[in-house]
Amino acid sequence: MKKQIFLMTLLVSAGSIAGSAETINGAGATFPEPIYQKWFQEFHKAHPDIQINYQAIGSGGGIRQLTEGTVDFGATDMPMTDDQLSKVTKYKVLHFPTVLGGIVPTYNVPGVALNFSGPTLAGIYLGSIKKWNDPAIKKDNPSANLPNEDITVVHRSDGSGTSFVFSDYLARVSPEWKSKVGVNASVNWPVGLGGKGNEGVAGLVKQTPFSIGYVELIYAVQNKMEYGGLKNAAGTVVKADFNSISEAAAAAAKDMPADFRVSINNAPGKNAYPLASFTWLLIPDKISDATKKKSITDFLQWMLTTGQADAQGLSYAPLPKEVVAKEQKQLALIK
Repeated sequence: MKKQIFLMTLLVSAGSIAGSAETINGAGATFPEPIYQKWFQEFHKAHPDIQINYQAIGSGGGIRQLTEGTVDFGATDMPMTDDQLSKVTKYKVLHFPTVLGGIVPTYNVPGVALNFSGPTLAGIYLGSIKKWNDPAIKKDNPSANLPNEDITVVHRSDGSGTSFVFSDYLARVSPEWKSKVGVNASVNWPVGLGGKGNEGVAGLVKQTPFSIGYVELIYAVQNKMEYGGLKNAAGTVVKADFNSISEAAAAAAKDMPADFRVSINNAPGKNAYPLASFTWLLIPDKISDATKKKSITDFLQWMLTTGQADAQGLSYAPLPKEVVAKEQKQLALIK
């Protein structure tokens, strides 16, 4: 009987410990979801008393849920605007860059390796370039055997930071795109089919012959999809990888604004990949629950140090050291 009581006491104690785990809920961008899920799992292994749950619902959804106060943190691939920040009245939102990623033009054209200039990519998404053997694509790929097939354009259907970065890049390389379509998380796409999330766009491109889409690099790699190089501001054709994305971030790191809201699209540098972005966690500067505050700041410190080692293996680039140092100082603003 004593042994049974002792065992029951152990089970109740274990249940109490498990039940006391701090749960933190977040939502937002699909762009960084692969590394966020890995980070949250690894951090939980090291800190079993902290459970971080994340819903990849798109940057727009993450900003909306943070604004409505239904999550503890948001995640976005586009910095919040001044207008969006003004709608959050209970606290100030802090932007914490987490990693860098590249967005790639992925396509389903069998047997052809392609590169694109910015104006050509803009022309495809404007609908003015309709065939794969269009002279503009031929000019970018003089030795390719291009098919006489219609291009099926695929874009995001949801409010998306990936779309924001993509449309921002097109606006920087195409005056026509800038004037006719502009830059936003949800734009009025002139042509094409919509897919939800990076995974939705990747799925549509994989199953649609002669299609083109844009996804975060990791989704193209994981799905074994073809993706093209892009001509950068220096006139060099580069493909997205660890080195080219890191070079795109180098210039921004030196002049990083105090609030970390910055674009690195079409960055200078001979080998800089031109379609790249930081991605951010959105953290309240006031967290009334002291235990939750400590859990969140502990995770952020871990992410800025230990967690950065996971970036390259998942086709992201880690943060420049100068940016990490500035973010570590920003941790003190969370009260």
